[in-house]
This record gives sequence, C-alpha cells and structure tokens, in this order.
Amino acid sequence: MNLLVVGGGGREHAIIKKLKENPAVRTIYALPGNGGIAADAVCVPEIGAKDIDAIVEFAVSHRVDFAVVAPDDPLALGCVDRLHAAGIPCFGPDAKAARIESSKVFAKNLMKKYGIPTARYEVFHDPAGALAYLRGGVSFPIVVKADGLALGKGVLIPQTLAEAEAAVKSMMEDRTFGDAGSEIVIEEFLTGPEVSVLAFTDGTAIAPMVSSMDHKRAGDGDAGPNTGGMGTVAPNPFYTPEIAAQCMETIFLPTLAAMRAEGCPFRGCLYFGLMLTPDGPRVIEYNCRFGDPETQVVLPLLKTDLLTVMQAVEAGSLDALDVEWAEGAAACVILASGGYPGSYEKGREISLPNELPAGVTVFHAGDRLAEGKLVTSGGRVLGVTATAATLKEALANAYSAAGTIDFAGKYLRRDIGRRALSALEGN
Repeated sequence: MNLLVVGGGGREHAIIKKLKENPAVRTIYALPGNGGIAADAVCVPEIGAKDIDAIVEFAVSHRVDFAVVAPDDPLALGCVDRLHAAGIPCFGPDAKAARIESSKVFAKNLMKKYGIPTARYEVFHDPAGALAYLRGGVSFPIVVKADGLALGKGVLIPQTLAEAEAAVKSMMEDRTFGDAGSEIVIEEFLTGPEVSVLAFTDGTAIAPMVSSMDHKRAGDGDAGPNTGGMGTVAPNPFYTPEIAAQCMETIFLPTLAAMRAEGCPFRGCLYFGLMLTPDGPRVIEYNCRFGDPETQVVLPLLKTDLLTVMQAVEAGSLDALDVEWAEGAAACVILASGGYPGSYEKGREISLPNELPAGVTVFHAGDRLAEGKLVTSGGRVLGVTATAATLKEALANAYSAAGTIDFAGKYLRRDIGRRALSALEGN
C-alpha cells in the first residue's frame, strides 16, 4: 500500500512510525514532512499542509491507497472532503465535523444544547460587549478564548480585570491571532487536574486511547505563556477507571450523539481536553485530531495495528475491532528553541547520538535538512519519548536521552511528569 500523511511535525512523525509497522505498507509520503521524518517517509516539502489542491492532485497521481490528515488547519479547510471526492480513503473528520475544534463558539454551543458538562461561558462578537461583561463583576481568574484556530495558543487566563481587558484588545482589536479572534469566548476558570483523552471513533463506536497529561506552559512550575505543549506523560494517574466510565456516559457518547444530531457525525480522532473538577469531569476543549505532543506518548503504547484501526474508522466498523494497549507508561520531553513560544533563531545544527537506548524514540517536529545536516526550523524541535514499565523509569530514560542531544539555544522543561509522579506516590 501507498500511504499519505498530511503534516510535518512530531505528531505526524509518531503516526508515520506506527503506520510503518504494518507489513503491507510499501511507501509513506509526508506532505510536507521534515528533516527527521525523511528517514521514515518520502517527504514532499514543496507541498504545504494547507495546499489542498496540491495534496489531492498528488494523492491521485501517486495512486495513494489511504491518506491520514493530521493537522487542524487542513481538516478545517476540507482536505478530507476533497480526498474523499477524489476517491481516496482517508482518516480524519470532514470540514463540518472539524468545526468542533475550528470554532470554539460552535463547540461551546453544542455542549450547552446537549447538556454536555463544561464551564459556564458567554460569546462576544465585538470588544465593547466583552469589556462591558468583564467590568460587570465577573470573578478572576477567567478564561478568554479566540474562536478559531491559533496553533494551540489562543487561550489566555487573565488574573485581573486589567489583564482581561488587555486580552480582549489583543485578540479582537490587535488581531494577534488573525481572524481567529474575530469572535471570542469568555468562560469561568475551572480547577482540578487536567486530562487529555484521545479517541478513535467512526461516528458511533468509540475506542478511547490511553489517557495523558500535557504540560502547556513554557516554564517549570507551569510558569510563562502557553505553548503547543512542552511534554506529556501517559497514562494520567488522575484518570481512574471510575472517572473513565463517568466520562464515557456523560461526555464521550453524548458528544458523538450530538454531532450526529447536528448532521455532522465525527469520524477520526476526537480529542477530549478534560478538567476533573470537584463537581465532576468537565470539557475544556475538543480537538478534531491527534494532539501534539500527546500522540508521542499514546501511540507508542498502542498494540493494535494503527492502519487497521484507521481503516475500521473509515469503514464504520470500529465496533468489530478490539483496540489493545500495552501495559507500562510513556513520557515525552520536548526540546525547544530558546525564546519559544516567542521569537527564536532557526538554522542551528542538531547533534544527535548514533544510537538511542531501547524504548527511546526521537520524534522530529521543527527541523529540516540543510546540506545534509539537520538544523532547527521551528519552536518545538524534537520530542524525546521513552516507554518503560513505570512512569518513573520512562521519565528518567527520556531525560537521560534528551541530555545526549544538543543544538544552540536548546530549551526544555525540567519538571515534566512531576505532578503525575506525586499523584502515583500519594503526595
């Protein structure tokens, strides 16, 4: 089989490595891919992930048997719709279903209409209305979200009225996130452990993946600005079997039913960002695709063949498949360019060890090949993932391997998994 994976980050590298395990796979094309992915797939750097016309033309001309659209932008732009129209089987939601991520307003209104537990919220189309609401006596901290896609950075948590006013101005007047901030959601701040649960679904059946814990802030101790994610661990110790059963009954299945009722059944990977509040689990956000870097800890624990699962989702036969997961744990530490998520330098040569210890994988996210050498090209450069029998071992191995990799300006958080370890140890 010839496969095509749209995207060029660490998430796509993790997907490609897992797809390669299927012996029927002959060639995997990555559009655009990156320098490190080139060791596992045929990269096509001249075709960007949002160039839908070129993606479809390539898939047809190269007789692609199955495509995976991984990032949010091409999903929102209807890449899956176009590939299906061209006769290419594909994993991922169509554009109507992708609205569950591409529009925070759509997602929040969906939850309100169908009684899916989430934070209380208000939607605003102009800054004057938002500012009047904030000055009307709301409690702080509060959450301000851009409606559209903003590379995972369109959520701000102002601690004071002045900060909230600045957030509204930044999104709606200065257009820091472009058109994504033309509408905003202001919602109550929830407290409790955060959990990420990715799930395979064909619109009716659902197979949740191993839970994970993301670390969104740039600095140790959850300090600094939000990022796309500085590291993850799986499974999440706060996500007990009892909570999982509650989420299935009150969140997962009702979400699928709501999407069907709205005429946009969701097929693909549906990401549930959850907060385990004192009043029970609440949805913070939905994503319409694999999370990044959650994918880098979840897929290494998948025992069932990934391509088989994706084909079952496409065929609507997921209920007939037993999706199995390995015991143990996984940890991913992101190596970022100094200055991320703000400005940072590119083109720094990357030094990698000749061999990695057993159970350690480096997923390439923001790098490219320049004159035969790997150099940095993005904010999040590499994800170092380790699997082991325990989370403590996985973290130790990931950090040890991360120490053998170098590039000028390398930055990483030193406390990935600390909260999870404390929970496991009962502290």
